[in-house]
Amino acid sequence: MGQHLLPQGRDRLLVVAVPPDHPLAHRRRVTLRDLADHPVICMPAGTGLRTVLDQACAAQRLQPVIALQAGAADAMADLAARGLGVAVLSESMAESYRDRLRVRVIDDVDIPALLCLVWRAAHGPAVRELLAHGRRAFGGGGLPEPAAAGDDPRDSRAAPPEEQ
Repeated sequence: MGQHLLPQGRDRLLVVAVPPDHPLAHRRRVTLRDLADHPVICMPAGTGLRTVLDQACAAQRLQPVIALQAGAADAMADLAARGLGVAVLSESMAESYRDRLRVRVIDDVDIPALLCLVWRAAHGPAVRELLAHGRRAFGGGGLPEPAAAGDDPRDSRAAPPEEQ
């Protein structure tokens, strides 16, 4: 089956999201070294965001205290809003939480986030919905329109019900 690749979208990677009364909320400039003074909330090891954080810290010989890990930006933002640590997110992820958190770019990290999606040409409603959401969230970003059932002869949805 054919595969499609979402062209890489770039995002200013690594911002901190903190409650309005947090000390970092009042700083104009935030660095990785500033994270050493605060517990960090981040994605689990092995995720793209965490890998960039780990690489950036290693390059500066820093070891932030990872207090909490969460696999979803909503959970990370909630933990940060409760004052349990400094959430490290990508800039686009943090946009959704500006109503309750202050977002500051980590100035000394210039590693961009790269977002890629790969999917089979034949796919069902869940993939079509994911791609539609991706177009809305990332402004199109070069996402091709998903094929409809029947567009790919290898797609089992193309066969009449009696042949499936």
